[in-house]
Formats: sequence, structure tokens, C-alpha cells
Amino acid sequence: MKFICDEMLGTLAKWLRIMGYDTEYAKNMDDGEIVARAEREGRAILTRDKMLAKRAANSLYIGERTLEEQIERVVEHFTLEIDEERLLSRCTICNVEVEKVEKGEVREKVPEHVWESHDEFWRCPKCGRIYWTGSHWDNMKDMLEKIKNHHNLPL
Repeated sequence: MKFICDEMLGTLAKWLRIMGYDTEYAKNMDDGEIVARAEREGRAILTRDKMLAKRAANSLYIGERTLEEQIERVVEHFTLEIDEERLLSRCTICNVEVEKVEKGEVREKVPEHVWESHDEFWRCPKCGRIYWTGSHWDNMKDMLEKIKNHHNLPL
């Protein structure tokens, strides 16, 4: 499942990437460009714009205000899996799949305490951003666990 989020859903786009879903963020795109790109790339449009949602066959209007409710809406509507193996498999900035890197390759690129306390690291091949399973990982898992439990999904 691939998505494109309109400009009003940037945080949702980031979280879908965190969940491992190929999600483009349509910043500074007009509705026609969003629809054309969605059709060309086989993406579902996620939008807070009712008129845009009506223009595309594969779209979902997101009326929910909180991030948790928005994620729940998308998970429920598209019957998405929340799979721990997929978490943080994509760059939250570039939407590119991250690659595992050797610890020694990131020594000068992460804080010293992070390098000393973690053994696994991933890097975005496009922007170079480095990822690791720190406290943010636990916070993300907690939120997704809550959503999973609400929908009786396996994690």
C-alpha cells in the first residue's frame, strides 16, 4: 500500500513512514498534481480537503484531529498491518528505505552516548540521516501498540 498525503497531513505522512509504508508528502502541490501523481504511482490520497477526496477514486478524507485518530482511521480503512519488523524501515524525511550500516561507520555522526549504548544503526541512502532504536523507538512502539490493541491487530 502506497500513500500520498496532502500538505495538511505532514505528521501523518511521517508516521506512516515510521510504520514502513511508502508515503509521499505533497508539500506545495496543487490538487491536480496530487491526483495525477497518485494515479501515476498507484497511491491512495489521504487528505483533509473534502473536494480533493471527491476528485480521486482512491482517496480517504481525514476529518480526525489528533494524530492517533488519524492513524487509526487509515489503519482501519485500508486494513493496514502494524508490523514491528517494518518500523523505521523508511527515512522519515525522504521516504527512502534505510540501509543497515556498521557501527563504526557512524561514530562521528551520532552523539557519543548513542554510539556507546547502541549496536545497530541504519542510514538513509538519500539524505544520510542516521537512525537507531533509542527512547524514541519505545515511544513510537507504545503509541502503535495502543492503536493495535484498539483494533485487535498483531504487532
